[in-house]
Amino acid sequence: MKRCHRCGHEWAAEKRQPAVKETCEQCNAYLHCCLNCRFHEPGRPNECHIPNTQGVGDRAGCNFCDEFEFADAEGTSGADRKKGQARDALSRLFEGEAEPGAEEGRDAFSKLFGD
Repeated sequence: MKRCHRCGHEWAAEKRQPAVKETCEQCNAYLHCCLNCRFHEPGRPNECHIPNTQGVGDRAGCNFCDEFEFADAEGTSGADRKKGQARDALSRLFEGEAEPGAEEGRDAFSKLFGD
């Protein structure tokens, strides 16, 4: 499901990609922009997964990038997608370590401080 990066409104059209200056029906944000692209990846050079792409000053503004492919948001807004990516990166960092539950955490705290 293709959604606007700003408001999460679904983009439904017969075309595969939005036109360069096409905007969201609900919030008027540009749809053909880095924040809606499946290759947008903060932290990489030019914040793009594809190397050597042309620099873009405004990630939310329309651009003429030939590599643009509308990301499949699966019901999430841009902010939710970024949070999910951050959580995935964190879980990969600590892979193999189980998250203690609330009770296990309290027990460990008690053992540590002798309560």
